[in-house]
Amino acid sequence: MIVIPILSFFLFEIVLGIFLIRRLDGDSIEIFIKIRFGFLLLIIIITNGLLTFFVSKSIIKPVGKLIEAAEQISKGNLDFHIKAITNDELGQLAETFDRMRDKLKESAELQLKYEENRKDLIANISHDLKTPITSIKGYVEGIRDGVANTPEKMNRYIQTIYSKAIDMDHLIDELFLFSKLDLNRIPFHFETFDFYTYIVDFLDELRFELEGEGIAVTFQADQADSYQVMADREQLKRVVTNLIHNSLKYLDKEEKHIHVHMEAFGDKVITRIEDNGGGISDEALPNIFDRFYRADSSRNTATGGSGLGLAIVKRIVEEHGGEIWAESKLGDGTSIFFTLKKQVSK
Repeated sequence: MIVIPILSFFLFEIVLGIFLIRRLDGDSIEIFIKIRFGFLLLIIIITNGLLTFFVSKSIIKPVGKLIEAAEQISKGNLDFHIKAITNDELGQLAETFDRMRDKLKESAELQLKYEENRKDLIANISHDLKTPITSIKGYVEGIRDGVANTPEKMNRYIQTIYSKAIDMDHLIDELFLFSKLDLNRIPFHFETFDFYTYIVDFLDELRFELEGEGIAVTFQADQADSYQVMADREQLKRVVTNLIHNSLKYLDKEEKHIHVHMEAFGDKVITRIEDNGGGISDEALPNIFDRFYRADSSRNTATGGSGLGLAIVKRIVEEHGGEIWAESKLGDGTSIFFTLKKQVSK
């Protein structure tokens, strides 16, 4: 932008010089030319200085900042901000460079989080596998040392070993499933179906199994509503199964009861699975969907829980575009809610 005024000034000086030369004699012309030459030389020097200053400000300085930022990134330092000092293409480049730095920082933080989670996962796997292995070793040593010296003891020892092996097999299966969910390697086969009928059929099968144990299972929903959803039948079966089995672990009343309630609300189908167990404390409630988290480790160990059931449920529900949460009060039981997207008939 500064070039146009400079060119206009030089053009004006040339025209003015020609006009004045035509009115001067020989000696005066020579003196005039020398003065004009000196003046123009001074103008060129000043102009060159101004151009250098503006070029430095608009090009060299921004480029220098970008070079400095690239050096910082190459050293692994992402905790800085690149501020655009111009509104031209270089300014846009600086903003793009800063967005790239932000993405790299997010990626590095995510990678660090994954690494920490991997270490926690290995530690928890080691702990959870060590417990049944230690128990199996103890019972095998008892058999080898002749402690199981009667058929009844021998049968009890063998049955315990078998149960612990089943627990280990179940834990490994859940670890394998959770790892595949975590890496998005489980294919989901979505189809549209009536979730109301699906739950009714599921609970009919479950009720036959639980009534012999004195556990009442009830279901409530407004049949006039539509409960069409787009979901994976097998994965939803795992969701409902894990939630109900989780509730069964903590039923501590004489009259054990599990209630399932379904409601169509807007573009969602909300399902609530409620039990009358011991409940969960306010401190533990926000963490129950974290992997390997146990609200009551002693009771959970006794029931053979892996600490992955609810984490698996959460991942499956989220893969369906739904939400899951829990409400509970100590002594009054727990309610777990999850949502699915409702399919609207066209």
